[in-house]
Amino acid sequence: MPADPMLLTLRLAALTAAVLLVLGAPVAWWLATARGQWRPWVEAALALPLVLPPTVLGFYLLLTMGAQGWLGRLWALAFERPLAFSFPGLWLAAVLVGLPFAIQPMLVGFSRVEPELYEAAWTLGATRWQAFWRIAVPLGAPGIATAAALCFAHTVGEFGVALMVGGNLPGETQTVAIAIYDRVEALQFDAVHGTAAGLLAFSYAVLLGIFLVQRRATEGRGT
Repeated sequence: MPADPMLLTLRLAALTAAVLLVLGAPVAWWLATARGQWRPWVEAALALPLVLPPTVLGFYLLLTMGAQGWLGRLWALAFERPLAFSFPGLWLAAVLVGLPFAIQPMLVGFSRVEPELYEAAWTLGATRWQAFWRIAVPLGAPGIATAAALCFAHTVGEFGVALMVGGNLPGETQTVAIAIYDRVEALQFDAVHGTAAGLLAFSYAVLLGIFLVQRRATEGRGT
């Protein structure tokens, strides 16, 4: 299989994981320390991509990013090019689809930090932002590492939303998953075996790494 889809997919996955970690960590910590009745409503909204059919999410994203959508019109005015069926549009869709894969692991990691540590920091005059960086981030590192791995791996394998929002433009929006679909549809099975086996091994390695990190974190708390 040509290298272009693989390089494009790796670039997309790296950028998506980076954005999700930067944006998702404060949100996850905010949820972990919040006590309001609205918290389940926010968590449910952020977790929607886990259960929503990709075609449904892709449809609404396409309406929003298309030539008649508000975001698509703003993008066209600013950059004089469409947002849908472009790499930036594909990237934005990947970020939205990947939200729960970033927030849920970090939320679990931050929730395991003892609340007394935050209270002690605030008593000593630390701001919430300082408590986040000095307490939540170091102690929640296993959750952050899990989120990074899941975001990257999920973006590599994402298909439904990527196809609807990005289309299938070689060199622009054709990811590895879409390229595999293309070749299977053309009955080019020999061209698919190597890439499919590589993705299978990659996915297993990511999950194995996540479980090992979680096990060590659990053993560390036990000691």
